[in-house]
Amino acid sequence: MNSARIDELRRTRPRSRLLRWSLALLALLAVWAWAGGEIDVAGAFGARRLENLRRFLSEDIRPYDLRGKPFDLSEHLAWCWHLGTDRGFAGALATLEISILAITLAGIWASILMLFAARNVASREPFESWVSSDGESARLRSRGGGWRLFSGLVRTLLVFLRAIPEYIWAFLLLGMLGPSAWPAVLALGMHNAGILGKLGAETVENLDPRTLRSLREIGASRAQVALCAILPLSLSRYLLYFFYRFETCVREATVLGMLGVASLGYWIQDSRTRQFYDEMLFFVALGACIVLAADLVSMLARWIVRRAA
Repeated sequence: MNSARIDELRRTRPRSRLLRWSLALLALLAVWAWAGGEIDVAGAFGARRLENLRRFLSEDIRPYDLRGKPFDLSEHLAWCWHLGTDRGFAGALATLEISILAITLAGIWASILMLFAARNVASREPFESWVSSDGESARLRSRGGGWRLFSGLVRTLLVFLRAIPEYIWAFLLLGMLGPSAWPAVLALGMHNAGILGKLGAETVENLDPRTLRSLREIGASRAQVALCAILPLSLSRYLLYFFYRFETCVREATVLGMLGVASLGYWIQDSRTRQFYDEMLFFVALGACIVLAADLVSMLARWIVRRAA
């Protein structure tokens, strides 16, 4: 009986021709890119490439002073500690400082902009017109022309901020502010403010409107509802986005360090230029450790918020 019911549900399940054709087209594009594109797929597995891979894994990534010697963990740890104290830890600290400043600015800007980008807040009668059941066009008209224009401008600003990559912002700011850490900080802050503002606005629009309407009905102002209900209710989800973008800031701060800031990116670029792949791998590993630490802090922060809720 259960098997027959499962078969019946399978036969009557919704089917989407668009989805099927999209999957078929994607498969054809993958085959074309693999077989008929400009990328030499076969060359990636040639004897020369395999020899380069073997040399990289067996020789290049090992510390130069320890090559040709039996593996000794204490000697490798001593080499890592020397390289870290020499410049690695300072570069990691600079990367972390850039990331923290950038995500702090992004979080502050996004927390403000997302409220004006959220259509249930940026309305003549907040939390009322957006949840009306009279149809989309009626809901939009009831928001008020001025609020619709203002909200549209804020949403356009968020699109503009996130549409330009971080390194483009950094190059533009580098010409205005000169070589320092601030072009990287502001570039990361602006780009991530656009992303967090967009995600935050969608989070606010998807909140349960009943609590928000109740506060309005007892006389709470728009600002009071935002501070007492919207921000606390969206905090857990916003923290998830916030720390995810912080991890991205760490990775991008490493790349932007190649502009001249003495962060991990600077030392990675320096090691790559001199073909010191052992040192380059060590600096990359330091950046990965910072991302891992950020992920652990994110888990802890969200756990605390859930426990307190």
